[in-house]
Amino acid sequence: MKKHLVMAVVPFLALGCGDDFKDENGDGIADGVREPDNVTVVVPATPKGTVSGQVLTSDLKPLTEATVEITIGSSPTPLSATTDAKGNFTFKDVPAGSQVLLTFGKANYATLRATATIPAQAGNVPLNNANVSFGPVTLTRLDGTLRFLLVTPQGRPAANVRATLEATPAGNIALNNNDINLNIVSTVTVEATSDDQGVLVFQNIPSAQELVRYTGNVTSRYRLWVSAVDANGDGVPESNGYVASYTASEVVAQGTTRLLNLPASRPTGAALTVEATNVATLRPTTPIPTAANPIEPLRNMVRPGEPIYLYFNQPVQQGSLMARLTDEYAKESLPVTVALGNGGYSATITPGTGVVQVGKEYNIEVRAVSVETGELYADKGTFYGGDPGAVVPVTIAEARYQETSPATVIPQINLGEMIYINFSAPLALPAEGDVVEVFIGGTDLTPGSETLVAGQEGSSTGYVLSLDEPTSPYVTNNGNPEQPVFGIGRSFISSRYSFRYAALPNSGPVPAGAYPALNPASVRLVVKFSKLPISGVSGTYESIWGQPIVSDLSVSNVAIQPAPITPTPPGP
Repeated sequence: MKKHLVMAVVPFLALGCGDDFKDENGDGIADGVREPDNVTVVVPATPKGTVSGQVLTSDLKPLTEATVEITIGSSPTPLSATTDAKGNFTFKDVPAGSQVLLTFGKANYATLRATATIPAQAGNVPLNNANVSFGPVTLTRLDGTLRFLLVTPQGRPAANVRATLEATPAGNIALNNNDINLNIVSTVTVEATSDDQGVLVFQNIPSAQELVRYTGNVTSRYRLWVSAVDANGDGVPESNGYVASYTASEVVAQGTTRLLNLPASRPTGAALTVEATNVATLRPTTPIPTAANPIEPLRNMVRPGEPIYLYFNQPVQQGSLMARLTDEYAKESLPVTVALGNGGYSATITPGTGVVQVGKEYNIEVRAVSVETGELYADKGTFYGGDPGAVVPVTIAEARYQETSPATVIPQINLGEMIYINFSAPLALPAEGDVVEVFIGGTDLTPGSETLVAGQEGSSTGYVLSLDEPTSPYVTNNGNPEQPVFGIGRSFISSRYSFRYAALPNSGPVPAGAYPALNPASVRLVVKFSKLPISGVSGTYESIWGQPIVSDLSVSNVAIQPAPITPTPPGP
């Protein structure tokens, strides 16, 4: 009896431990054994189990035909499965103790990635019956849109600016094996580039409503990264970029369109009503100009053909926007068109073709009504035609004198009459130092005498040239001033200066016959900028481009203002 048992066991042990043992089907059982009743017939290999789960939408409905990929360890090729009608998926023969990466996705839904360690007990005897459950896995829809209006620090559209938006979390997962090594990545990242109007649109992102409902008010958010802005391509960015974060609940409450006034390399103050514009005088926070603190021309310069941009801190009602434009004298309205955009958050005011010219000063009046509060916005501003980067030398455009006597056949400049010198571009007075003087040449102010009187070219004392900025249209040929298109203020920078032709006080004895009536056609006026006793770097006149004026300027042939009235011939 005992001899029979020994003969039965020896072949069995040879089967379990011999060199000829095979398990080609990988079931953990020696080939040829159907009903193992002894552990010696089991291959001492890594046990295996299954990984399964369920994929749902954020409203917990089965997500069918979603793709699930699993990468086991360092395997270069992942395994792939597709969810069934109930959103379920299964992977078999996953080794216990292995590191796995699962990737869940479907078109128009967010992608979720999860890494985990399969428990070592998976697949222990009895074999192939251990399962690790991932789920439920929830993915958000990608049907949302978020818009931003990018504005440069100079108040112009920030065009062709790249930006990245990140929405997180866009999915969630539960691992039902108490694995503490679970890591989840579910973030939707979208890139976009702003258009010519600075509009930046991110599409195919989770909507704010779905994120709030799905993940709550605190954890769900959008993160925005805006690249640096170098609009003129000079290698020096006007803005170093922008980074912001918004909770999904904020976007739900405040809307999906947001205005971003990009910060300057040097931070500037923000406006209250008009948050950004390329005409700074239209900002309510701009100080009222004074002689000591005039308008800053470079912040109020509009290129010929360029619109005037306004960006409001709340939408403006359609049809409420109005703008009027005049030149420096406010004598007549200049053609202009207005348009609202971006839901009323921005306005474009476009002067007519050829209206804005280099070196000219303009006045603008704007009104609009808020959609949200009904509050009226009304303001006036001053701007100058030109390109800040293209300096134009200043000359004298013309000289005129104001005739005070009745129209005569031969115009003449008499003592006491005003002479106006109009420069080709507005000039600002020195911040400190003396004012410039003008001298009269081309004619003799002391006929019959060799004595030079004050004001004569070649003498040491001239006429003080004073700033004479217009606040209303000049007197017309009927002798009456016209009413301005709208009341204009002073910017304390002007192209018009003046002096009065008269005997100067404290100039010593005046020879008889000095200061005669002058023929305007023979007069030459010389503005002696070179004679200014410059007091430091602030002692010069400067143009609207910040160009110092240090060379003398002259003009000949003084015109009359107004033109003489031709007498009506007497009747027969």
